Amino acid sequence: MKLSIAIVLFFAAVVAVDAATDAIPYPQGYRQWQHVKSMVIQPGHPLHASFGGIHHLYANDKARTGYRTGKFPDGSVIVFDLLDVNTADSAITEGKRKVVGVMVRDAKKYAATGGWGFEGFAGDSQTERVVGDKAATACFTCHIARKQQEYVFSSYRE
Repeated sequence: MKLSIAIVLFFAAVVAVDAATDAIPYPQGYRQWQHVKSMVIQPGHPLHASFGGIHHLYANDKARTGYRTGKFPDGSVIVFDLLDVNTADSAITEGKRKVVGVMVRDAKKYAATGGWGFEGFAGDSQTERVVGDKAATACFTCHIARKQQEYVFSSYRE
């Protein structure tokens, strides 16, 4: 009986480790990647409740290729850095970080979501995930409208 329990616990641990290693990692050093664009979503925009604030988008080298060619190769990573807005003295400045959103291209692994994996990290945390297994409903349902653009909303500006 003890051996059976030990075997079950062992396999449960293996599955948990496998699931954890399959998770999209926090994009270390992304602010040194290519800056793609910035924008501000203000009150009145239909996405303000969820995504209001200052957006900065960054692309790793493979994603830069995708922006230039229109075809994002596996290994492309796009980061969406969302910050609160501070307004004072007729200036708009960055406030507290709300979320770091990550898109990772792997056509086989993420076939169900257009070849992209999605994750979000809360605030300044590198471990607190806000998307997890909800990528299909939390992210991809909006990105599907951009199928002709490889499911990417942003475009690169020279």
